[in-house]
Amino acid sequence: MDGVDASVAELRLIGDTVELLPVGHIELPYPTELRTALLDVLPPGETSAAQVCRLDTAVGQAFAAAAAHAYATIADGRADLVASLGQTVYHWVERDRALGTLQLGQPAWIAEATGLPVVSDLRARDIAAGGHGAPLAGVLDRLWLRDSTETTAALNIGGIANITVVAPDAPALAFDTGPGNALLDAAARMISGGVWHQDVDGDLAAQGTVVPELLDVLLADPFYALAPPKSTGKEHFHAGHLTAALDEVGHVAGDDLLATLVELTAVTVADACRAHGVTRVVASGGGVRNPTLMAALRGRLAPATLDTSDALGLPSAAKEAYLTALLGFLTWAGSPADTTGTTGARGPRLLGAITPGSVPLRLPVPATTQVTRVRVRANVTEKVGETSARA
Repeated sequence: MDGVDASVAELRLIGDTVELLPVGHIELPYPTELRTALLDVLPPGETSAAQVCRLDTAVGQAFAAAAAHAYATIADGRADLVASLGQTVYHWVERDRALGTLQLGQPAWIAEATGLPVVSDLRARDIAAGGHGAPLAGVLDRLWLRDSTETTAALNIGGIANITVVAPDAPALAFDTGPGNALLDAAARMISGGVWHQDVDGDLAAQGTVVPELLDVLLADPFYALAPPKSTGKEHFHAGHLTAALDEVGHVAGDDLLATLVELTAVTVADACRAHGVTRVVASGGGVRNPTLMAALRGRLAPATLDTSDALGLPSAAKEAYLTALLGFLTWAGSPADTTGTTGARGPRLLGAITPGSVPLRLPVPATTQVTRVRVRANVTEKVGETSARA
C-alpha cells in the first residue's frame, strides 16, 4: 500500500509463446490521506459500505492518474489497453479454501482518464473456479522459467511472500509462504506510534537480535503447516497477530522485534523452498530493497542461490506490474490463464472483466492455442499476422 506501480509492456502472441518487452515503469505514491484510510480499513479495523465506496473511487482515481502518466510518458501516447490488479483490502480464506476476495480501484476512472479499455478484477474468476485467486504470479513464472534446467523458485516479497516452484520434470506449484513485509511494516508503525510506515533498508532490524521465544510462537501459526495450494493476507498477518504473539513472550525491544520478523520471513520462505527441492531462487518485489532481509534469506536458503529477477530481464521493482500486463493481454487475446497446480483452480480460465474505453470495444480474433511460454525480450521486431498489444 505504498503506492501505485505502473509499467508499460509490449506483448506479442506468436504461436504458443508470448514475447514480452518491458518498456519502462514508475512508482507513484498514494496521497497520504488515502494511504492512511486504506491502512485503517484493514483487519482488525472496521469499515462501512460508505467508506468502501469512497475508497473504491479514490483508489480508482489514483490508478487513473498513474495510468495516464505512464501512457503519456513511458508509452509516448501509444497503448492498446490497461490492466489493473486492484488494491486488495480483504482476502476471504477459511482454513484451506478461498471463498472471496475484494480489490478496490474502480476501473471506469482509468478508462475515462486514458480512453483505453481496462481489464480488471482478475482474481475473482479463479476463486469461482475453485482456486485461491492468489498468487497469480504463478501464471507468469511457470511460463517464464519453464526452460530452467534446475528447480527454481520465483519469490515475490510484497506484504505477503509467495513462491512459484518450477522444476524441469514436474508441474509448477505456487503458493503464499506467509508474511513478507506485512508484519515488518506493522511493527514499524507499532514501535513508532504510527510515525514510521516501514524500517527503511532494514536499518533497525540490522541492529537487533532475534528473540528465539518470539520466533517459536510466530512459527506455531497453523498457516505454515497447510499444504499448497494456499493463500493468505493482511486479514491474518496484521498488528493484532503480532500483539497476540508478544502477549505470550512479554516485552521485546523494537530493534529485536524487527530482527525477529526478518528472520520469520526468511525461515518460512526457506522452509517452503527446501520442502520442494529448490536450488535457485529468483526474487522480486519490495522486499528485495531491504538488504537486511535479503542477507537473512541468503543465509537461510543456502546452498540454494538467491538472485533477483533483474538478472533475467524483468525489473524486480515492477515484476508484479508486468505480471498484470500479461494477465490483461491473455484475456484480451482470448487465451485462458492456466492456474492449475498453482492456485488450485479446476482449469485454465479467462480472467477478469473488460471496461470499454472511449470507442466501441473491438477484441482481436481469439487465440486458438494454449500459451506455453513467455519469452522476455530486450527488443522486438515487428511481425505480421500476430496478436500484439501494448499494455
